[in-house]
Amino acid sequence: MPRNIRVISIIFAFFASLTASAADPTATAYTADECCGTHIPYPERNHDTAIPDSLTAVFINHVGRHGARYPSSAANTTEVSRTLHRADSAGALTPSGRELMKLADFVAAKSHNRWGALDSLGMAEQRGIASRMYKAYPHLFKGGNVSAISSYAPRCVMSMYEFTHQLDRLNNNVEIITSSGRQNSQLMRPFDLDSEYIEWRDSKAWEEPYNMAYETTAPTAPARRLTGDFLSSDDARRLSMAAYNMLSCLPAMGLPNELAKYFTPEEYNALWSLANLRFYLRYSANTLSTLPSDIASALLMNLISTTDDAVLGQSPQTVMLRFGHAETMMPLLSLMRIRGCYYMTNYFDTTALHWRDFSVVPMAANLQMILLRSKSGNYYVRFDLNEQPVPLLPNSDAIYLPWVTARQYLNHCLPLHLQI
Repeated sequence: MPRNIRVISIIFAFFASLTASAADPTATAYTADECCGTHIPYPERNHDTAIPDSLTAVFINHVGRHGARYPSSAANTTEVSRTLHRADSAGALTPSGRELMKLADFVAAKSHNRWGALDSLGMAEQRGIASRMYKAYPHLFKGGNVSAISSYAPRCVMSMYEFTHQLDRLNNNVEIITSSGRQNSQLMRPFDLDSEYIEWRDSKAWEEPYNMAYETTAPTAPARRLTGDFLSSDDARRLSMAAYNMLSCLPAMGLPNELAKYFTPEEYNALWSLANLRFYLRYSANTLSTLPSDIASALLMNLISTTDDAVLGQSPQTVMLRFGHAETMMPLLSLMRIRGCYYMTNYFDTTALHWRDFSVVPMAANLQMILLRSKSGNYYVRFDLNEQPVPLLPNSDAIYLPWVTARQYLNHCLPLHLQI
């Protein structure tokens, strides 16, 4: 090829790539692991953030999600299996479709009588968080008192027990009181109790932007590679979505991530963005309604009041633990406006660029409010999201705040009628 033609070809290819990347400025390029979304296992944590010598931790408020689990229900696995078996009976199943059909049947068998149950990975996640907490703040457990509550869901109860049993293994002199059951639902499952939120959710106001995104984003090509032209376009989109939902659960079960085997990066990013948008619209403050975050008000008030008690020396506990769900954490983090967990826009196609469920609520996600006392007797607080310090105030990168300042900010995050 003549040199000038080769140069022109290279220039054309360069500008073509720019045009392609600029075609959809809202497209994402997250990894297959990240596109497991809320099913992504808890990230590895190998180092602690040292506290300044001038401060001593005196109290910890912890809110966490249950650890990794089996799929919460059989719905997606059943849909994938039934659709592919139907295509097989019609002679339409491709080799790739046959592999996925076998995988769906394997997932169903492995999850039988275990749907939604905490698995060994989830147990290890909770033990790991407990061990790191103990290692970082051993003095809070030597002669200290720990209280722990959980949602009534078995995976949350087991997460609480794995966490507290690990603390007991590390120091069997620590006093631990645990509580699980529906009496904790106001804090741990407000999405089941808040009548105003339930009415809004059931009104389906959030479905219009989601359905618009689904119609334009959900790909049919993955289903075509499984069943040829056997399915209608609508059914192909449904199969693609169900297959994504099933496959995204595999790493939380301790199985290999196979998203890249059945989807291109563009496809699993598109399907993840839909799942992400659904969580965002239902469980985070948005321009449709602030009710999805307001339901965490009782929990935030509890965090404020129990920290107040610790400051006043009126708390019998040195550590307070709470174990709930992704749907517990998302509203709370949004209500507190934690960076990366709160995003307001009228352009919902930009959500995936700014609000990412895999960062907000991986399996075993947790928020730790660490109360610290200075040598002069003043109180400060640090907020750790998934064991990483995060700034609280919107225009400051400070990770250590006077409790008075943090309290005032958190109080203003509450709905006006609940502010003190």
